[in-house]
Amino acid sequence: MLRSTKPFLLLASLSAFFSSLIHAEIVGYVLKGNTLHVNTDTSDFTVSVTATNSFVVTLKTDDSGKAYANLPSMALVHSTIGEDINPTVEDTPTTISLNWQNATVNIDKASHRMTYLMNGKQVVKEQKGLSVQGERISASFSLDDSEKIYGGGQRVLGMDRRGQQMPLYNKAHYGYTTSSSQMYFGLSAVMSSKHYAVLFDNTASGTLDIGASNTNELLFQADGGRASYVIVLGESVADTVQKTVSLTGKQPLPPRWLLGNFASRFGYKSQQEVIDVVGAFNQQDIPVDAVVLDLYWFGKDVKGHMGNLQWDNAAFPEPEQMIAQLKQQDVKTVLITEPFILTSSAQWESAVLNDALVKKADGAPYTFDFYFGNTGLVDVFSEAGQDWFWQFYEKLAAQGVAGWWGDLGEPEVHPDDSIHLWDSKPVRAKALHNGYGHQWAKLVYSNLRKLQPETRPFVLMRSGFIGSQRYGMVPWTGDVSRSWGGLAPQVELALQMSIFGLAYTHSDLGGFAGGDAFDPELYTRWLQFGAFTPVFRPHAQDSIAPEPIFHPDPVKSIVREFIKLRYAMLPYNYGLAFENALSGSPLMRPLSYVYSDDKWFNHADSYMWGDALLVSPVTQPKQSQWNALLPEGVWFDFFSGERFVGDQEVTYPLLDDNFPVWVKAGSFIPMSEGLSRTEDYDPSRLTMHYWFDNSVASSGYTLYEDNGKSPYSVDKNTFATIEFKALRRGNSSVMVSINSDGSYIGMPQQREFLWVVHGFEDAPKTLRVNGRNTNFNWNEKKQTLTFTVPYTYQQAVDITIN
Repeated sequence: MLRSTKPFLLLASLSAFFSSLIHAEIVGYVLKGNTLHVNTDTSDFTVSVTATNSFVVTLKTDDSGKAYANLPSMALVHSTIGEDINPTVEDTPTTISLNWQNATVNIDKASHRMTYLMNGKQVVKEQKGLSVQGERISASFSLDDSEKIYGGGQRVLGMDRRGQQMPLYNKAHYGYTTSSSQMYFGLSAVMSSKHYAVLFDNTASGTLDIGASNTNELLFQADGGRASYVIVLGESVADTVQKTVSLTGKQPLPPRWLLGNFASRFGYKSQQEVIDVVGAFNQQDIPVDAVVLDLYWFGKDVKGHMGNLQWDNAAFPEPEQMIAQLKQQDVKTVLITEPFILTSSAQWESAVLNDALVKKADGAPYTFDFYFGNTGLVDVFSEAGQDWFWQFYEKLAAQGVAGWWGDLGEPEVHPDDSIHLWDSKPVRAKALHNGYGHQWAKLVYSNLRKLQPETRPFVLMRSGFIGSQRYGMVPWTGDVSRSWGGLAPQVELALQMSIFGLAYTHSDLGGFAGGDAFDPELYTRWLQFGAFTPVFRPHAQDSIAPEPIFHPDPVKSIVREFIKLRYAMLPYNYGLAFENALSGSPLMRPLSYVYSDDKWFNHADSYMWGDALLVSPVTQPKQSQWNALLPEGVWFDFFSGERFVGDQEVTYPLLDDNFPVWVKAGSFIPMSEGLSRTEDYDPSRLTMHYWFDNSVASSGYTLYEDNGKSPYSVDKNTFATIEFKALRRGNSSVMVSINSDGSYIGMPQQREFLWVVHGFEDAPKTLRVNGRNTNFNWNEKKQTLTFTVPYTYQQAVDITIN
């Protein structure tokens, strides 16, 4: 029921008064479900609370009292806004409080500014709040002197973005290196070292100012669009990340082949070249799972053909036969598409006739010149544009294409005054710019799920918005310079994206743009790093081959071993994908995600690959050693087995064929040796590595497993888990237990685990499996213990090593 508040005095200064959210008296409020509707004599706004300790604030009318036409939210999963929870309201003479579990928002009746509390303690508060002045929408918050800030998505500015101002306008940055304030995939979102996140749910062109203009103010501004923001309150960085991703949508579990090696370049120019390249990978014993075709599949030249959206039959005379031939080898075909339809393309007249393009104010197709020619742009927001664009994907899918690459989706050129038709209403491009790639991914993903309901879509995209991960988007970091300067920021770029849910962000391995000559050391170090990133896809302009098959030894031999290592780690890496789909946890994790010490918050020299591995990429040439900070605890060199004590800087001796990777003591890592394709994976025969150390009293690991293809594994719980737990029993002894649960069609009932135990200084005296003595091998040089344990599904096993 609507309840009026008592009159109160306005004590704020005039300047604060005119910058506040609403300049009027609250005349009443009502709580409906999980949403508090607040009315004033001129303006209305809502505050919704979600089960993730998040608050969604949306302005319904502007400060003149006129209705404000909000666009729908792109950032949020719509079901989270209407969750069936029961928050409570408290009314005091000065505040209205909305409470849910341990989270609270206090609305000051005088200024209408909001303060957010977790466990009764203030976490963040509005400074000027949410406001609309003309077409400018702003959201302003106070920053404490000491807090550090992640945010803005793809930028090369350092992990702590405090003191930076950046455009909120997705834009290509060709050949970037060690500095960039504007790139392909910006995010209007920040995350604080105080364990909260702010999401500005607005896709329009704007700016993000993190204490640059005013040291203690966080300010989002946009020219039009949606007047709404979201506050997420967490207990830690990891908790804040997972709550944010729960709110914006978890990434669907990708197909297992995404974790394989991609053959990719700009670009393969003929059907025969594609067949020959895959044949060379086979002949040279280098695993490969997919081949990516750039723009030459639809035209012989770079310019003049974009928008054809059909095979160039002169270069690709029998594409279906080619795709089928690759499929017989368990190699997937991935095609590039772009949203630009050139006036010179084969589809121009069809696009115009079917009303598929963005328009001018007079309703005519909007055409403009850019690098590839004179063009129009597909309106991915309109039903007509979606229907017309989708027909080409549908035809290509029928031919066997397995993966989809959307390029130039910022869009690279997007006139501010062009008009989209969204929900049958005209909307200027300026208000939708940052959501274009997001909407495009939604179009492709949603239609593929309907067309191929038993398949997990693969959608590679260069640009998007908050929440794009829920449409299976796999982003990359754009046209990076093929240089050491291009390699250096890749950890920062991936981590800044992964904490907001874009967990498959990766780089063109080896670098894309420029390069006068092949640099074998740069190429090797970049691909070594790539073995511990979400997607392994060397890609470049073809003046220097990106594929290892075209390079001499020792480069080829070193890279081959790292690609084989990536394939061997498939069960571990696939487990990271499962964890991401279940909880939103990134694959690449900032050290602040795991360790609470503030010193890790702005650290981008190293990262965690899952829970077990710490990776410190080599980003400088001609190094004989590499210095790295190790967190607390004990760590083992992944390659040599050398033991390191953490909480200090250590020196790693570099060779051409090794790479700075450490394993956290107590970790389990499952492996599957000898794979040339991800399809070869056999869960019945696994090697389980365990790193023992007396400093670790207990540890555990969950192995996730399904058929690698079903899109229902997570939603319908059609997957299996095997739990491994280790418990130290005195010095130099450990008990490991194995238990399993869940199932899926085709799951093996009988398994064999080859155990490799690291960390013992001497050979153990006894090894017992379920109380029975068991044979083992001890390698004195490597100090590894190996033995085999058969395992039957849902049978408990105890292994005791003394």
